[in-house]
Amino acid sequence: MNSNILVTTDATFERDVLLSPLPVLVDFWAPWCGPCRIVGPIIEELADEYAGRVNVAKLNTDENQLTPMRYGIRGIPTLLILHKGKVVESIVGAAPKKVLQQVLEKQLKLLSVK
Repeated sequence: MNSNILVTTDATFERDVLLSPLPVLVDFWAPWCGPCRIVGPIIEELADEYAGRVNVAKLNTDENQLTPMRYGIRGIPTLLILHKGKVVESIVGAAPKKVLQQVLEKQLKLLSVK
């Protein structure tokens, strides 16, 4: 796995995501999910492209069920962008890279992250 991607769990979600000084893109996924496997390489590319501006985390919903329940995740893949502990954007399904880049750029502008 890409070194710019943080593997987070129910136990580490608060530290990894909620307390992060940077916005965090969280990929809620599962190994058996076809669309998740399509989005996976895109998430890895984004982790490299946005390193230092956005943290990227992946949470396996099979192994960690409390966090997806807390955020009302009903389908995967679901991507959430959180900043200072709050969800600022939600994308459900396998979105193309260009769409994800546009969402990240919009949020970075709104959040004034250089």
